[in-house]
Amino acid sequence: MEINTIKTLGQLKAAGYKSTSIKDELRNNLREKIKSGKPVFEGVHGFENTVIPELERAILSRHNINLLGLRGQAKTRLARKMVELLDEYIPFVEGSEINDDPLNPISRFAKDLIAEKGEETPISWLHRSERFFEKLATPDVTVADLIGDVDPIKAANLKLSYADDRVIHFGMIPRANRCIFVINELPDLQARIQVALFNILQEGDIQIRGFKLRMPLDMQFVFTANPEDYTNRGSIVTPLKDRIGSQILTHYPESIAIARTITEQESKLDKNQTDIVYVPSLARDILEQISFEARESEHIDNKSGVSARMSITAFENLISTAERRALISGADKTTLRLSDFIGIIPAITGKVELVYEGEQEGADVVAETLIGSAIRSLFPEYFPKIEKLEKPDEKTPYSDVVEWFFAESGFELLDDASDKEYKAILDEVTPLDVLIKKYQPQTAKEDIYFLKEFVLWGLVEYKKLSKDRFDKGNQFRDIYGSYISKF
Repeated sequence: MEINTIKTLGQLKAAGYKSTSIKDELRNNLREKIKSGKPVFEGVHGFENTVIPELERAILSRHNINLLGLRGQAKTRLARKMVELLDEYIPFVEGSEINDDPLNPISRFAKDLIAEKGEETPISWLHRSERFFEKLATPDVTVADLIGDVDPIKAANLKLSYADDRVIHFGMIPRANRCIFVINELPDLQARIQVALFNILQEGDIQIRGFKLRMPLDMQFVFTANPEDYTNRGSIVTPLKDRIGSQILTHYPESIAIARTITEQESKLDKNQTDIVYVPSLARDILEQISFEARESEHIDNKSGVSARMSITAFENLISTAERRALISGADKTTLRLSDFIGIIPAITGKVELVYEGEQEGADVVAETLIGSAIRSLFPEYFPKIEKLEKPDEKTPYSDVVEWFFAESGFELLDDASDKEYKAILDEVTPLDVLIKKYQPQTAKEDIYFLKEFVLWGLVEYKKLSKDRFDKGNQFRDIYGSYISKF
């Protein structure tokens, strides 16, 4: 159908246009996508075998949907992606506030206009990108905001009685007729406002004030909610839950590979940053492992969740830390260092909710602990496991490295050291070269120094070396030397 040529109701009828409800529209387009084998929700990762099949079943069932999950689980993104399942354009009566279907008008304005102009009623076209409405549920939201109220200014200007339905000012929901309407954080909506949604979800119509007016709206509702909200701030009233067709549980990425894909897709980096900073694959894994550690940490409220946004902002901070160091030293290129992870602490402390024990420890200490825990978890994947108990004088793969620190009294690794200074310091620890050559012989040349530092941090986490933080960097020493130095 060539929409440029259809500008009146008569032309629309002549073209054979048939009205379709939004739920059938979503259903029909989803059926075609599934049959063609095309991905339905592109850019959403980790839900392929869990959330997305459930969401597709809900759409095929013509259900209103509640996406239930912790923060940062792509609930709103999924709702926005549903727009892609709408027809590219739909016709509506020109001038209608509520996108009246020309073949099935529901507003007083559209009915009067069609009665007056008949086949010459002007038609406009609405693109699918304009058929998405979103409202964050806040305590100040009113029934008038969502559904509508009497407008005294309109009554005065049109010289109408308050009994005339033309004095109604429509709220957001009627204006979203034939659209997807999303209410985020539904439990935060006051109970009396939730009650106002009952009739819309069940019968598809609205009632405003004392008017007899009943408007059968054509809408797809998507709600999002956090399980924490059910106990901490509010709840979804039971009759409203009963009217929501499908409740779908979302979840966090289940593997580092999926988490990496999400972070790389969502992080906002410019070309200068990606050109200047080389990021070893291990660094990306450590970054994602930090979120996995945070979700299991006894210092963090797991009911609140740890958003995927933490990894995204942490990655941006990580790259910026290396970029800043390169700018200070005047280098055109640099490789990310493990010591650069000190730069992600602000991204962690701003994204986690601490329990009492975590507050006692302090947000910065908890963040540093998470970084250490991530390194400890990944270390055995690259190097032999370090046993807690070892026989006296037993030779281990790390004995030569530990003995070097005992003999040389350690070194300081400055945060802003140039690449040349950084490499020279690590090259002094010659047993590291032997260790990496033996257990990670396929390591790329550009990843060698990051891996060297990874070994040192790993030995610190397993209590074989000590690491002390000072204003300008880290000091690595053998663990006994650090004890002696305190006396």
